[in-house]
Amino acid sequence: MVKKKKEGKGQSFLKGAMVLGSSMIVVRLMGMVYKILLSGMYGGVGTGLFNAAYALYNPLFMLSTAGFPIAISRMVSESMTKKRYRDVKQIHRLSVPIFVVAGLACFIAMVLGSFIYVKVIKAEDTIFALLCLSPTIFFGCLMSIYRGYFEGMRNMVPTAVSEIIEAACKLFLGFTASFITMQICMAQYRDSGFVLGIKCANEAEAHSAAVPLAIGAAITGISLGSLFGFLFLFIRYKKSGDGIAPSDLSSSPPPRANRDIIRTMVRTAIPIGLGSIIMSIADMIDSTLVQTRINHIMETAPDSLLRVYGSLIPDEVYYGGNTHIYLYGCYGIALTLMMLVTAVTQVFGTTALPSVTAAYTSGDRMKLKQSMETVLRVTVLVTIPSGIGLSVLSEPLLSLIYSGASVANEVEIGSKVLTVMGISVIFIATSTPLCSMLQAVGRMDVPLKLFTVGMIMKIVVNYILVGIPEINIQGANVGSMVCYGFVTVVAMFVLCRQTKVVPDFMSILVKPLIAAIICGAAAYFSEILFDFIFVQRVSTILAVIVAVVVYVVALLLLQAIKREDILQMPKGNKIVKVLEKRRLIR
Repeated sequence: MVKKKKEGKGQSFLKGAMVLGSSMIVVRLMGMVYKILLSGMYGGVGTGLFNAAYALYNPLFMLSTAGFPIAISRMVSESMTKKRYRDVKQIHRLSVPIFVVAGLACFIAMVLGSFIYVKVIKAEDTIFALLCLSPTIFFGCLMSIYRGYFEGMRNMVPTAVSEIIEAACKLFLGFTASFITMQICMAQYRDSGFVLGIKCANEAEAHSAAVPLAIGAAITGISLGSLFGFLFLFIRYKKSGDGIAPSDLSSSPPPRANRDIIRTMVRTAIPIGLGSIIMSIADMIDSTLVQTRINHIMETAPDSLLRVYGSLIPDEVYYGGNTHIYLYGCYGIALTLMMLVTAVTQVFGTTALPSVTAAYTSGDRMKLKQSMETVLRVTVLVTIPSGIGLSVLSEPLLSLIYSGASVANEVEIGSKVLTVMGISVIFIATSTPLCSMLQAVGRMDVPLKLFTVGMIMKIVVNYILVGIPEINIQGANVGSMVCYGFVTVVAMFVLCRQTKVVPDFMSILVKPLIAAIICGAAAYFSEILFDFIFVQRVSTILAVIVAVVVYVVALLLLQAIKREDILQMPKGNKIVKVLEKRRLIR
């Protein structure tokens, strides 16, 4: 029983971030391998079909959860701080039917909506991917019941393990199913000359005809992953509980009325959920807009677009009418690296919410200031150097990851996209923890308002710029920069005004920025130097290592890392003693 009690106290922000961050690294590496394998087999068109399916899935999944996981996390954290343990149990019980009903409704909506969506984006081959992805909504909702609950108790381990299970199933089951499907289709072609009832003149046509079904099979692994992830969380909760001891329950005040808990849950969840839904719908509109605007260029001024890319667009793609899907797939290849950064800061947002909620609920202003500064500093320490690094090493990094000759053209296009995307990711990734902290201090309405305005700005900018042949998909990057730059700046201002806490911007922004610029310069020039000595793969890896070492040294020399941040880490006391001896922290 003592062991359970200790678990119930939860982890600090940095320890929780390290648990989720470690799992997220594993998850993203698996996801990257998964996408590399699929891109190598199916090229830009396959990647475009994959990404198009997620453009419909994301808003429906956000609608099905509607901010409830975050609301549950915040309410559980607040109740734990006030030692209202019976409320914590009641919150969990009441959340179950909400997620089950919402998951079923949105699963059905995605199945029915898929047939309309494929006609809108003029990519009817996407239907296989959409239908295979739809069960993920239902099982994702079931996982949300437990993830929000455990995260509110500042226990990030169950979420971390379930995410690894999801990723492993996606990689191994999804790729295996995709590979077998492609082999069956090609065997059918060799036996009859047909693939899925389509007469194919040669093997290249047969491969193209089989790609939509193979991508659908690959996505089946994602749905299976969400099923097994839910089963793990369900068994984990039933077998090990949540860390609340019977003595805690007996000393706890009576739970609030169900009506009051549901009212609070809904009042908290609606603005959070609407903000997420608006973002997802806007992303779906954005995805649709990017593809339709590029398709419009191909219908009205194809020569202008071909002057930009020339032979980088394969003949079978151009004459097959899939240029818009192909270029969106190239954009998706660049997104693979960008999402590594946003995944890490999403972890910071998840772990920041219960930590900042507890500090804000306690009324301890110094503790609140320390919590906010830790979240902001750690976020900026990751986002700025990552964004600069992606920009200056865009082509070498993509070539390192997507090394196959079959995707060489996609990599060349994607690297140009990533150069601009690297700057926009700084704002995209920073906005998530900021909005989480606003939700933690009770301003759930602010992210909703900011993302509504920001996404309108993004759609307008994208519509204008993507329609210009010389800019095309790069316009989506500019739109993201405008949108998330606005959200980041205004969210920081509102957070400071709401909490009446002004962070030490010299420590959390200026010093990391200086260190990141030095890091970027080290990466750029070391890559050039090593290219004269080693093959590109080796020179890229060495350049990254040099950049990381230079960045850490610069941070220590500038004293951009604080003592209290390190103390929250595992073995923090020992690390602090070593650094204090060398006068590298204060």
